[in-house]
Amino acid sequence: MEKKSFGICTIEAPCKINLHLSVGEKKDDGFHSIESIFATLAFSDTLRFETGRQEGKIQLFTSWETPAEEIPDEKNLILRAISLFREQTGFKKGLIVRLDKRIPLGAGLGGGSSDAAATLLALNLFSGAALPMCRLESMAAALGSDAPFFLTCGTAYVSGRGETVEPVKSPEGLWVVLAKPPFASDTASAYMLLDRLRAQGQIEEKACIKREILLGALEGDSEKWPYYNDFLPAFLYRELSENDSANEAIYQNILESLRISGAAFASLSGTGSCCFGVFHAKNKAEKALEDLQTGILQKEGNTARLTFFLARRANPVLE
Repeated sequence: MEKKSFGICTIEAPCKINLHLSVGEKKDDGFHSIESIFATLAFSDTLRFETGRQEGKIQLFTSWETPAEEIPDEKNLILRAISLFREQTGFKKGLIVRLDKRIPLGAGLGGGSSDAAATLLALNLFSGAALPMCRLESMAAALGSDAPFFLTCGTAYVSGRGETVEPVKSPEGLWVVLAKPPFASDTASAYMLLDRLRAQGQIEEKACIKREILLGALEGDSEKWPYYNDFLPAFLYRELSENDSANEAIYQNILESLRISGAAFASLSGTGSCCFGVFHAKNKAEKALEDLQTGILQKEGNTARLTFFLARRANPVLE
C-alpha cells in the first residue's frame, strides 16, 4: 500500500499562567533560580505548517489579534526553532508557516515559548524525524527557559531556570479570567527592578514555601492557596512610589476588581503584564469579565478573556 503523504500540519500553542512564582537571588551566570507552578489555559495561538516549493526557504505570515510590532527575525522564536530543528535533523524542505497570534506579547503568558515548543512538536511529526522527547527538550531549553514546559503543558512544578519540569495534576472545575492592561512588560527590566528594590531594602525576599506544601495546596480549595508572585510587590511598590498618575495603579485596580467580583485567587502571571483571577463559578467569572471590559479595561489595547485550565497539550494534526 502506498504511504500517504501529508502537506499540512496544524497545532495549537496554549498560553500559561504562573499560579506561584518565587525568584531566588541572581547567580553568577546572570540568571535567577525560580520555583513556580505553571498551568496552561484554553487560550492559544494556532500554527499551520505547509510544504513550500523552494527547498530551504521559510515564509512566515502572522495574523495579529492584538496589534503589535513585528518581531525581528533573529528574535522570532518560531524561526529560531525551525532553524535549530533543521540543524539537528537535516530537514530541508521549504516551509510556509501561518501564525494566528492571539496571546499578547509581553504579558507573562509564555506565548513566544509556546510557539517555539509547538513548532518543534509539529516539525518532529511533519518531517518524519520522530525524535525522542529528550532531544526536543534539549532543543527547547536552548530556545528559552519556559519552552521545555510547553512540550507537555498541563500543570507542572518548575524549578531551576525553568528547565526542570515536573508534571502534576491540573486544577479541575475552575474558571480563569485573564486581564491584561494596554502595555507590555519586559522580562529583563522586571528582573532588574526586582533586584534593585531588594538591594535597596524596599521589598523583602519572601521565605520559600516547601515543594510539598505548594503541590498539596493545588489539590485543595483555591481560596486557601498560599501562592504568590515575587514580581507583584515590586510592581505595586513602583506604582505607589514612583508614579503620580492614577492610571499607573493599574495592577492594584485590576486585582481589586477581580477580588470584588468573587475571585477565589488573583495574582500576576510571570513578569506581567497580565493579571488573572481564578473562580469556582462560571457565572461569577463571566460577571468579572464584564465588569473589567466595561470598567478598568474598556479602552482599546486591553485584553480580557474567560478561559479554563488545560490538562494536556494539543497534538499536531496532519492533513
